Amino acid sequence: MKNNYYTVGLVFLIFFVISFLTNIMGPLIPDIINSFKLSLGMAGFLPFSFFAAYGVMSTTSGVLIEKYSEKAVMIFSFLLAAFGSLLFGLFPVYYIALLSLFLIGIGMASLQVAINPLLRVSGGEKHFAFNSVMAQLFFGAASFLSPLAYSYLVTNIKHDGSNSNSFLETLSELVPEHLNWVSLYWIFAITAFAMIIVILFFKFPKVELDETEKTGSWSVYKDLLKDKTVVLFFFGTFAYVGTEQGIANWMSKFLSDYHGYDPQTVGAEMVAYFWGLLTAGCLLGLLLLKFLDSRNVLKVFTIGAILCLTVALFGTSIMALYAFPLSGFALSVLWSVIFSLALNSLENNHGAFSGILCTGIVGGAVMSLIIGKLGDMIGLRYAMTLLYLTLAYILWLGFWAKPLINNAVIDFKKVKADK
Repeated sequence: MKNNYYTVGLVFLIFFVISFLTNIMGPLIPDIINSFKLSLGMAGFLPFSFFAAYGVMSTTSGVLIEKYSEKAVMIFSFLLAAFGSLLFGLFPVYYIALLSLFLIGIGMASLQVAINPLLRVSGGEKHFAFNSVMAQLFFGAASFLSPLAYSYLVTNIKHDGSNSNSFLETLSELVPEHLNWVSLYWIFAITAFAMIIVILFFKFPKVELDETEKTGSWSVYKDLLKDKTVVLFFFGTFAYVGTEQGIANWMSKFLSDYHGYDPQTVGAEMVAYFWGLLTAGCLLGLLLLKFLDSRNVLKVFTIGAILCLTVALFGTSIMALYAFPLSGFALSVLWSVIFSLALNSLENNHGAFSGILCTGIVGGAVMSLIIGKLGDMIGLRYAMTLLYLTLAYILWLGFWAKPLINNAVIDFKKVKADK
């Protein structure tokens, strides 16, 4: 079909919005702990509530899309996100926060399943790889900007009528005093409602999934889960997201507790740099994959992540300030390499397999919760050493993986011979 660049642009925008709503948890956790007087374990239930939704919806959404349509599922997803955000904006208490995050998580999980096939069809199959990288850049840009937006709001909203503009003055009337961070949920609600209006009036191309992309029946999933390769790669995505969120969610709290950095300014800034460097690392990873076997790239970057984590946890305050964001750079290529190795290790049922792999995003829920619980017992520093186990598993996966198809690399001997 003819490429629809407006639809590609819309997909990029949706990736941006998903990331803006998803990756704000790390900067918020210190404020939430202080505002609601929470233990680390109770705070750990917040990311758990959000990422548990991925475990529920990653496979279910594929079935819903095939039954209804991408447009219907996307509108439903943003409605849930808007309702969840508005609910917490109106009733900013801990237990409502858990429900709110679960509803937003369901919406974001469903959106991620819906927009990837749409990107392939609207941008053209030949351009899918390029457009996927561009989408990740939009995703990364939002991850970088959302902590900075949080920092701006919490430090600039005043409750004495002296706000610098009408927007901040309106937000100051909507949020309780000393809970300026709740203003982000009003921003989320407005953003989600705006996306609903855009999607309602947007004409989508018809998406026809090929046989490898279809989710298939529940029996297909049952058969796949009997395959050792499927199970081991599921735990690969589980380990990756567990590591990524374990660092991103607890980084600001760690820097505050152990080194005295202000979580509303320095902590938020470091989380922004974490996501920014994670995005930048993706570009380097794409280049390296043209020259090196993806398993070797996986090993090198995983070892780099282990070293960064070690320096961040046990180094000086200045070392931690640099090592935490650099760990994002080291993690940058792990998700895409694990995912591609997984799909290249199975001959068919790639749609259903992708759903199972995406369900592994629940690792972000489990690891964040366990770190919080352990943090109450042994301290956050030693609780975060649990991430050595997830990184060790990913490193082992790099040695164990035997894909049916290896990533294409430049053959310099052939290039020289052709000359």
